[in-house]
Amino acid sequence: MITFIIALVLLVAGFFTYGKLVERIFGVEPERKTPALTKTDGVDYVPMAPWRIFLVQFLNIAGLGPIFGAIMGIFYGPAAFLWIVFGTIFAGGVHDYLSGMLSIRKGGASLPDIIGDELGEGTKLFMRVLSLVLLILLTTTFLSGPATLLQGLAGLGTMDFHGRMIPIIWVLIIFGYYALATVLPVDKLIGRFYPIFGGILLFMGIGIMIVMLGWHSSEMPEVFDGLHNRQTNGLPLFPMMFVSIACGAISGFHGTQSPIMARCCTNERQGRWIFYGAMVAEGILALIWAAAAGTFFADPEKGLYGIDGLQAFAAQHPGENIAALVIDKVSRSWLGTVGGILAIIGVIAAPITSGDTALRSARLIVADFLKWDQRPIPKRLIIALPLFLCVFGMVFVDFNVVWRYFAWTNQTLAVFTLWAGTVWLFRKGQSDQVPSTKYRYGYLIAMVPALFMTMVCSSYILIAPEGLSLAPENRWIGYLIAGLVTIGCLCGFGAWAKKGAGLKTREQNKEEQ
Repeated sequence: MITFIIALVLLVAGFFTYGKLVERIFGVEPERKTPALTKTDGVDYVPMAPWRIFLVQFLNIAGLGPIFGAIMGIFYGPAAFLWIVFGTIFAGGVHDYLSGMLSIRKGGASLPDIIGDELGEGTKLFMRVLSLVLLILLTTTFLSGPATLLQGLAGLGTMDFHGRMIPIIWVLIIFGYYALATVLPVDKLIGRFYPIFGGILLFMGIGIMIVMLGWHSSEMPEVFDGLHNRQTNGLPLFPMMFVSIACGAISGFHGTQSPIMARCCTNERQGRWIFYGAMVAEGILALIWAAAAGTFFADPEKGLYGIDGLQAFAAQHPGENIAALVIDKVSRSWLGTVGGILAIIGVIAAPITSGDTALRSARLIVADFLKWDQRPIPKRLIIALPLFLCVFGMVFVDFNVVWRYFAWTNQTLAVFTLWAGTVWLFRKGQSDQVPSTKYRYGYLIAMVPALFMTMVCSSYILIAPEGLSLAPENRWIGYLIAGLVTIGCLCGFGAWAKKGAGLKTREQNKEEQ
């Protein structure tokens, strides 16, 4: 319990301390009019109340990641708690804040345009492709997961596809909802109902936490029990855990969602509460579920440590979605029948309401590229229909395969977003808009996590089974190559910064900042 309480306090304190520092380094301008006010179109640029935007942002980013990812991450041991806390404060919060605020500063720009403005036109094109691939993969996982859970709750028809039973009726129902949420104005469906689902998701997490602290505190994992790798599948803690937890600490997907809500903010001061704050709330949710999964299966009479009990439970269900089984067992056992059903509904609503905004973000990325006005419904449909077909086709691919490729693509996107934030902050520090040298090195708040995540993603693709799958005795080669890539990025940035190559003029800095 000591580890959990300290981690919880650190997350909250991080918002009020480091989050405030990030806000100051960025330099908010309350008097500057936001795109929601200057580009109001009744479809995507729609002013909304800050509390409503916060709950929508929280629900958008809190899909399967902070719950499923946290459960899979605790298999590696209490080290997962450290990554959730420090990853959220120093990486995820910074990433989400910068992606949202840069979108506001750039007129509601989508993530590929934000990154391309800082890292070049070639990178912009690559990010458009990478973002669309990520969003299609994510929508597929956030369609298949809830459909499977709903099938377990309410049945309905299934389809046998090469030995895999696909809950086709639920897939079609959720898919129909996705179509509406993708095309309708943001305030008609998303802005109206998502705060309710966000409240359910928060209720679920708080309920689980109260039961866990009140009746199972002595069984909770502690970091002083050891930070060694508890995973039994032979995969190393680094970088696997840092990709598995994903949305509970940092997620590139969040960068695609922040511009959706950036188009609804009416004042730059709202940014810290909406973007950094929603990430901290998601970190808290991930912390709760990591602790719950590591606690629930403890059996002191058999001498089973909580995580050892979780490993034993997973071994009894080979080939099944362990995270979904854990959610079902924990919710029903600790919250009772009614509470369990509400909790499961919250878990179902979270990925569904992230999947539809993922498609919406994909539509906006394509629309920005084509420069198509999205007020006419036919133009929205022309862009959305091909996206729908891609997602529906991916439903028939093995969920576990889709999830693994989504996880790496997701974190790779975060790397580019952090590097774009680094460049923007560096340029800001060099401009005459900065009244003193106080925050001249403010770009370090983005560059340090950018370097770390560069190392994570580079080593992951070399070591992971879905990558080059280096044998255990050869993993040092993967770490060496990843280290060289990371050092290369640092040296490249240093050379660029020293020469001033590509720096915008002072007049451009004034106009943008």
